[in-house]
Amino acid sequence: MREAFLPSDRQARLARLYAASALACLVACGVPLPAFAQDVGNMATTVPAGSQMLLAADTLEYNNDNQTVTAIGGVQIDYGGNRLVAQKVVYNRNTKRMVASGNVEIVNSDGTKINSQHIDITDDFADGFVNALRVETVDKAYFAAESAERMGGVLTTFHNGVYTACEPCEDKPDKAPTWRVKARKIIWNGEKKTVRFESANFEFFGFPLAYLPAFEIADPTVKRKSGFLIPSIGYNSHLGYSVKIPYYFALSPTYDLTVTGSGYTKQGFLGEAEWRQRFNNGEYTFKVAGIQQQDPDAFLDAAGFPPSGNNVNSGAAGDPNRFRGMMGTQGQFAINERWNFGWDVLLQTDKNFSNTYNIAKYNSYVHQSSVYLTGLNDRNYFDVRAMHFEVQENTPNDNAAARSGQQPWVLPSLDYAYIPDTSVAGGQLSLNVNTRVIRREDLDETFFTPYFPPSGTQRVRGIEGESSRLTAEAEWKRSFVTDDGLVLTPLLALQGDVDYVRASSASLTAINQMAANLGQQDDMRSSFARYMATAGLEMSWPLLFSLASGSSHVVEPMAQVFLRPNEQYVGGLSIPNEDAQSMVFDATTLFERDKFSGYDRIEGGSRANVGLRYSGSYINGWGTNAIFGQSYQIGGENSFAAPDLVNVGANSGLETTKSDYVGLFGITSPNGFAASVSGRFDEQSFEIRRAELKAAYSGLPVSLSAKYAFIQAQPLYGFTTDRHEVTLGASTHLAENWRVFGTGTYDLQEGLLVKDGVGFAYNDSCFTYLMTYAQSRDLNTREVTQSIGFNLSFRTLGDFGSSTNAVDTIQ
Repeated sequence: MREAFLPSDRQARLARLYAASALACLVACGVPLPAFAQDVGNMATTVPAGSQMLLAADTLEYNNDNQTVTAIGGVQIDYGGNRLVAQKVVYNRNTKRMVASGNVEIVNSDGTKINSQHIDITDDFADGFVNALRVETVDKAYFAAESAERMGGVLTTFHNGVYTACEPCEDKPDKAPTWRVKARKIIWNGEKKTVRFESANFEFFGFPLAYLPAFEIADPTVKRKSGFLIPSIGYNSHLGYSVKIPYYFALSPTYDLTVTGSGYTKQGFLGEAEWRQRFNNGEYTFKVAGIQQQDPDAFLDAAGFPPSGNNVNSGAAGDPNRFRGMMGTQGQFAINERWNFGWDVLLQTDKNFSNTYNIAKYNSYVHQSSVYLTGLNDRNYFDVRAMHFEVQENTPNDNAAARSGQQPWVLPSLDYAYIPDTSVAGGQLSLNVNTRVIRREDLDETFFTPYFPPSGTQRVRGIEGESSRLTAEAEWKRSFVTDDGLVLTPLLALQGDVDYVRASSASLTAINQMAANLGQQDDMRSSFARYMATAGLEMSWPLLFSLASGSSHVVEPMAQVFLRPNEQYVGGLSIPNEDAQSMVFDATTLFERDKFSGYDRIEGGSRANVGLRYSGSYINGWGTNAIFGQSYQIGGENSFAAPDLVNVGANSGLETTKSDYVGLFGITSPNGFAASVSGRFDEQSFEIRRAELKAAYSGLPVSLSAKYAFIQAQPLYGFTTDRHEVTLGASTHLAENWRVFGTGTYDLQEGLLVKDGVGFAYNDSCFTYLMTYAQSRDLNTREVTQSIGFNLSFRTLGDFGSSTNAVDTIQ
C-alpha cells in the first residue's frame, strides 16, 4: 500500500491519530528557538479546518490482539501543511502513545525541521520523549540533544544539548561552528517563557571560552520579557572608560520601561530611563537621563578651556558636583491613512549634555526639536511644524563663536504643494505655499577681517526679534516635440510674498554697521509685499548616436531663457534672509529656474542658462555622463550681485554678467569602480573656483574611496582663506571573513589631520566582531579627542560592546 485517502470512520480516526502524532512531535520538541517554541494550542490551530490528511506507506498493519496500528516503509503523513516522514509509525490504543522511528523528519508548516531516530509521545501532547534530536528552524538556528522530555505540556528538558545559530559548513559538516553553547541540561518553560542552561560551556571556534554553572535567558520566541539586556563598554578621552548595563521591564504588551546605569571612570554614574508605549495608530517614547559629575574641573581642561572659564559641560571652576541632565520625547501617530502627527522634543540642563554622553536618539551635533502635522494624498502635500534647533557645541555661552543661543524658534513653518490631476491648457500646473514665523532671542552676527574695514559686523545671519513671511507660488509648463526632435518647454510662474519684521535695536545697529562696511544703505522694512513673475522657454535637442557596436551616446544641447523683473527690496539690506543662506552654483543647479535655496530670496532679472548634457553606455557595462555650461544675466539687476544680510550671492560665480563655467564628468564600471569630477571655473581665466573629486572602488579583496574638495576664499561670505580637504578610506579582506579598514580626513589649508581611525572586523553568518580606534582634532584649539569602540554580535543571542562605532567603515 503506497498511498491512500482515509474516508471510513475507522480510517478517519486513524488519520486523526497520525496527524496528532505529527503535531505532537512538533510540540514535544519545544526548544528555545525563534518560531519554534510554541504552545500546544497554537500548534493545533495551525491546521486549517476541514483539512484532508494524506497517508503514504509501503504497508499498513492492524493488530487487534495488541491494539496497535502500524505503518511501515517510507511512511509520509501530510496534514494541514505539516509533514511527518519516518520508516515506521506505531500507535498503541491501550497506552495512547505513538512511536515514530527510523530517520524521522518533521517539517512544520512554517519551515522548521526536526530530525530524530526515535520519537515517543502521548496523543494528548502532554508528555513525550525524544531520542537523538536535531532541530533546524526556518531562520537557520540549530539545536541538538541526546534526548528530550516533555512533561505536563509545559516543561521541556533537553539532556546534553547544544545550541548555535551558525550554519554547518557544507565542505566540512563535522567542523565546529563559530560558536555554540553546550549544556548538560537545558530546560524550556513554556509557561514562564524562559530557557535555563545548567552546567553550560560557551565554545568559540571549537574551544571552550567560558563555563557557567547556571544561567537563564528569555525564550527567544518571546519578543518582550523583563531582564538584563546585553551590557556595553567603551572609552572616551573626556569621560574615561565606561560600562553600561540596561535592565528591561516588560510591563505590558503595549508598553515597557528600560532603566540603564552607566559608570564613567572620570565623571561617575549616569542614570537613564526610557518609557515606550505603542497604540494601534502610533507610538511614543519618553527618556530622562542625569549625572552628578565627580570632576567638572578635569572635564574643563579636557575640553581645552581653562578652569576659570564658564564651559557648558562643567559649570564654574571649583563646582565639585555639577548636575547635568535631559528629558526627551518622540512620538508619531497616524490620524488616518492620509494624516500623521508627531513630535521630537529635547530639554536639557545645558546645550551639550546629550552629545557629550551619547544619549541615544538625542546625541547629534544639531538636534531639531519639532512638533508637526503632515498630510499626503495623491498630488497633495501638507506639512506644518514648530521647530527649534539645539546646537550641541563645546564652547562657553559667552564665546563669540557660540551658535546655540543664536538659534531661532520657528513658530510655525508651513509647506503646501498641489498638482491638479487634469492638465491646464495642455500643460502641468503646480501650486506651492510656504509660510514661516521666526523668533530669535539673541542677535546672530559675524565678525571677521575682510578687505573692507578690519572690524565690525560683516554678516547678520539672524536678527534678534521676530520675522514672518507668507509666500504663494504657481508654475505652469508644457512640452512640445518637433519633427526634428527639438523639445520646447514654455514656462510661466508667479510668486507673491507678504512679510513682517520686528527687529530689536541691537539688530538695527548691527545692520547699520554692516551697511556702512559694504557701502550700502540701511533700509530695513517693518512690513512689505513683493512679487515675481517669470516667463521662460527651455529648449533641448537630444541626439542619439553610436560610435561602436553595442555603445550608445546621447548628446543634448540645452538652453533656457527666463524673462522677469528685478528682485524687489534687495540691495539696501531691507529684508532678513533666514532660509536662503546656502548658495552653491555648480552643474547640478545650472538649469534651475531659481538658484536660491529658499523663499526669502527670489532670483530676479532676465537670465539665460546654456549648456550641454551627455550620457553614454557601452556593451562592456561601462557608463559615462557629463554636464557643462554657463549662465548669463541678460537684463535687469543681477540678484546675486545685490548684497543682503548674509552676502549670499558673494563669490558665488553668478554675481557677474557672465557666470563662471560649471562642469561635471562621471564614470561607472561593472567591476565596482566609479569616479566623478566637478568644478566651477573663472569665466575669464578659467581659474578653479571650486572643485570636487570623488573616486571609489568596491570589490574583493580591496575597497577604496577618495574625496578631494577645494573651495576658493569667499571673503564676503565669511571665509577669508581657501579651503582644501582630502578624505581617504580603505578596506581590505585578509581572509574570507577578516578585514582591516581605515579612514582619514586631512585639512590641507590648516595642515591638520582633522580625524582618522583604523579598525578590523570579523564577519560570518552568525558572528560579527568589530574593533575601532579613532581620533578627532578641533580646528581652533587643536585638542585631540580619542575614542575606542568594539562590538561583539552573536546572532540570536545579542550584542556586547559599544553602542556606536568610533570609525565610519567602508565595506
